[in-house]
Parts: sequence; C-alpha cells; structure tokens
Amino acid sequence: MAAAMHEQEKINRAQAINYDEVQAIPEVWPIVAERHGDVVALLDPHTSPQTSYTYRQLAADIKRFAAGLQTLGVQPGEKVAIFSENRPQWLVADQGIMTAGAIDAVRGANAEKSELLYILQHSDSIGLVVQDLAVLSKLADSLANKNLRFIILLTDEVAEINADLGGARLLNFSEVMGLGGELTPVEFARGNTATLMYTSGTSGSPKGVMLSQANLLSQIAGACSVVSVGPGKKVMSILPIWHCYERSFEYFTLSQGCTQIYTNIRYVKQDLKAHSPQYMVAVPRLWESIYEGVQKQFRDQPEGKQKLVQFFISQSLQYIKAKRSLSGLNLDNLNSSSADKLIAALKLIYLWPLHRLGDAIVYSKVREALGGQVDYLVSGGGSIADYLEDFYELAGIEILGGYGLTETSPITHVRRPWRNLRGADGQAVPGTEAAIVDLEKRQPVPIGTPGLVLLRGPQIMQGYYKNPEATQKAIDSDGWFDSGDLGQITPWGDLIITGRAKDTIVLTNGENIEPTPIENACLRSPYIDQIMLVGQDQKALGALIVPSMELLEKWAAAQGVTPDLQSEAVRSLYKQELKREVANRPGYRADDRIASFALVAEPFTVENGLLTQTMKVKKNQVGDRYRELIDGLFS
Repeated sequence: MAAAMHEQEKINRAQAINYDEVQAIPEVWPIVAERHGDVVALLDPHTSPQTSYTYRQLAADIKRFAAGLQTLGVQPGEKVAIFSENRPQWLVADQGIMTAGAIDAVRGANAEKSELLYILQHSDSIGLVVQDLAVLSKLADSLANKNLRFIILLTDEVAEINADLGGARLLNFSEVMGLGGELTPVEFARGNTATLMYTSGTSGSPKGVMLSQANLLSQIAGACSVVSVGPGKKVMSILPIWHCYERSFEYFTLSQGCTQIYTNIRYVKQDLKAHSPQYMVAVPRLWESIYEGVQKQFRDQPEGKQKLVQFFISQSLQYIKAKRSLSGLNLDNLNSSSADKLIAALKLIYLWPLHRLGDAIVYSKVREALGGQVDYLVSGGGSIADYLEDFYELAGIEILGGYGLTETSPITHVRRPWRNLRGADGQAVPGTEAAIVDLEKRQPVPIGTPGLVLLRGPQIMQGYYKNPEATQKAIDSDGWFDSGDLGQITPWGDLIITGRAKDTIVLTNGENIEPTPIENACLRSPYIDQIMLVGQDQKALGALIVPSMELLEKWAAAQGVTPDLQSEAVRSLYKQELKREVANRPGYRADDRIASFALVAEPFTVENGLLTQTMKVKKNQVGDRYRELIDGLFS
C-alpha cells in the first residue's frame, strides 16, 4: 500500500534535475559541472599527494577518458571490465566507459583471482581497467587467452609487466588521458544496458546483473524524493564503490554537488573527526564497530562513572521510546490510543531534563566521534539490530534505513526523515510497488501478514547476463521480481523484512525460525563478536560464536580463570549470555532457544573467505568449514 507523498518529498523532487529528460547517467555530469564547477567533487586524502577533483575537472576528465577509449577502438555496446577498490579515478573510468557508449563489468580488486577471471570471461569484456600493477600482476599469467585489446591502470605507474598479455596494449591512466582526439558523441537511450554488476552473494558463482541507464537514473530520482542535500556538503565513503549500494548513493550525492571523501576501515575514525561529514552510507557492521568503540570508552571509566552513564542511558531509552509512541512511530504499537499518547507525553516531560543532562555528559561525545556535523547516516546491506538503532537515536544521530538488492539497482524502500520508523525498512520510493505473497501458493496475503516479498518498478534489473533461465525464475511475466526475502507491510506502507526465505531454519517440529533477528539479539552481548545460527532439520537451534576476545580475557582475569574457549567457566558465561539476550528479544518463543553452541577462535573475515566485502556472513562457506563442529552440536 503506497503512502501519500509527503510535502517535503514534493519539494525535494521539484528541486532536482529533471530526470525524465535525462537519458543516461553520463548526461548528468555536464549539468552538475555547470551548476557547481568549482566545488570539490572527489577527495582522497590517503594518496600522496592527495587526489582531488572539482566538478569541472571531473566532467572534463570523464570526457577525456571516453575519447581515449574511442581512440583505442571501443564501440558502443562493448564490455570493459573494471577491477578496483575505491579511488577517484574509478568514477572517471566508470563514467568514461558509459560516455563512450560501452558497458562496464565491475568487481573489487580484492576478490579472489578465480572470481575475477570468471567475470572477465563471462562478461565478454574486450578491455580491462585495473587498480594498479599489483592487481594486474595477480591476473597477468592468465590473460594471454582472454582476447583483450587493451589493459588500463588507474595509476601512473610505468605500464610494464613481464607476462604474456595476449597482445593487449598496456597503458597507465595518464597515457589514456593523453591519447587525444575529439569525443564522438554517442546517442543514449534509457533502455540501454549501462553496467554488469556481479552479485557478491554468499554462495555459488556470481551472476551478472544487467542494469540499464533507466535503472540507475531511478536511484537518483528516488533519493531526491527522500532527502535534500546541498552543494558542498560532505559525504564520507567507506563501502566498496563497485557495490551497487555505494555506487548508486555516490551517483545521487554527486548529482547534487556534494563533496565525496574516500576513507577505509583503517582511517575511518580519524577521518570522521578530520572532515566532519554530513552524510555517510554503510552497513550495520560499521555502526556496530563505532558503538563498540564508544562502549569500550565507557568501560574504561571508573566504576562510579560507568554507573552514571548506564543510568542516563536507561532513562534516555525510556525517553526515546515515549517520543516514538507520541509520534506514532512505535513499531510495537502503531495504533497507539489517546491514553497511550497521554502517558507518553507525561513521560517526555518527566524524562526530558535527564535526557538533556545525559546528552551533555555522554551522548555529545558520540556525535563528536562522528565529526559532530552528521545530518543523516544511511544504513543498508543487511538488518541493523534494535540496540544499535536505540543507541544512535538516543545520541541524536539520525539513521535512515533502507532496503534493496543488486537486482533492484538497489533501493526500493527507505525510511524518510519525517517517517523514520525504527525496526522497519521504509516506504517504497516513488513508482515502486511491493507485494507480499504466500510462500507456497504465491497469492497475496492480508496487510500485516508475513510472506514472500515481490517487487516491481523502474529499478528492477533487465535480467542476468547470458542466463535467461535464472532471469525467468527471478522475474515473472507481469514484471514482479522475486526478492527471496520474507517480510510484511504495515497499513502505512512500511516494509518490514524478517529474513531470507532460503536462510529460514526449519526444525523437526515444523517451526520456521528466521535467524537474523535472533542473531542480532545475541550480538547485544559484549562477549559475542559474531554469531551464526544453525539447526536445519534438528530439534533445536545451535550456534557458532566468535567471542570478543578482549572482553573475554578481561572477564577471565577478574574471575581468576583462564580464557580457554573449552573451559566450563567460559562456556557457562556464554550459556548465560545467550539465554538472557534471546529471552529478552521482543516476540520471544520457546523455539528461539539456542540449545547448543560452539566457540570458534578465528573471526569470519573477507580475507578468510567467510565474509562478503559488504560484511555479510557467507553461511554456506562457514557451514562447510565447520561441518564437523556443527554436526557435533547435534550428535
């Protein structure tokens, strides 16, 4: 059920570029350069010297890169692969390829060699753009038979390598920019394929998602309906630029004249303080990392101060929940009565002085850690736990959650500043439809009833490249895309995602368990760093747990025991933590109980292949690696 357009939404859309008249993303940059030419568009403070582009320079260099590609013989509709992590030159290459009428196939440079070679081959790319010589060296001995015409480095390193490149011409970034020649204009059409985005997925070979120019433009137009961001406002970028979520957000903020600042996990905390951004988009794992850092500072305080901090937090939690109830944004009671609202109003009056005092003493430090100038944080790429939502809200930091998939360009739903319903995933962006259907019969279910989420709108992909069978399975004849997610919709059109259909754990008693909400509840424990539920076709749930070793060691020292993961004392601690956090979860059922668990010392990371580069646990890979351990939980 679509919500009525809010007045602010109308204003935001009226101020935006008219995307009905724009045929392709490359047409945006000359417009923005004319409006905001001297504003810094891209800044990478971690290169030596730092890399910076104004909008005028960015538009000019995109055009020069495109002309260089045309000199190299690139024709409209041909594919060029880009394998690189974040850097300003990535955007020049990406938009240069599109400006020349070609299609780019993108992936991160840190992906496994076999995956990059698969994408290069599967995408039919005639050219390759790589981050630097180090990445090229990783691939070089396998490129002789790839029929590449050229390879371009995104650095100015000397373009030489001792390997057979199969006749491909090797150039560095400056050499391509210096090829010269006038750009031959390309006639754009909104239905043209713009890019192949290979799913990072948690299992199986990546599929090439075909996104059109219209798909990408829908993301800018949709975001413009939600927030109004001004020229010169700063955006901190940490997610991989090749990922659909970050990429679409960058297209949006850059189309509005913002300054994009690149950071990474090593420098993010100092960069937040140094650059004081107004906006940042990330996955829940980053917000959790910042939360854990603040909690560590609290724990390092004297015991008396720790108690004071906890007192203020407990009072402020009551305050923000009362505020939600009064605003009609309490997910547990969306139809609050007049009496409920009166009680909430009285609580606000009573708790306001304590909340303000807590803000001055405690929460202001949290805002300072984020640079002190944040207007909005945008969270996506996975479910954000309730305790994190609560923490940032009581600190006065606005998080706008959203929902989408690579196949949907990606955003279909997002929470608005004027309707920021915690625990939900937002209302549909303009032009988007969502339907909830029965998982078996595929028939619509009543409002508020959980089911399978189907989506339809301008952001739905064209299909999977060279995979008509998978495309037909994903998109039906009426244009509905099967998200594979489970969820429900409120009478006001708020989508609430409850889990993945394929992640559902079915116990032997027939109960269907969605693991994500339970995992998020368990992560409230300071002693649990990562967790993955298991238990398909078992009597009860089990779990693999990666402990927070620093806190475990402190606890063990205080107890006078060793932090041995197999010791009875440590296992007793984790048993208590699981029992408490699961039981305290809203909607707790007896089947949610975690009956058995194993503690594993090695964290799930990108490097060991157990996390995607957007920090999602690869459940199949974790299951395979710890198969004997998991089987032992149920023997």
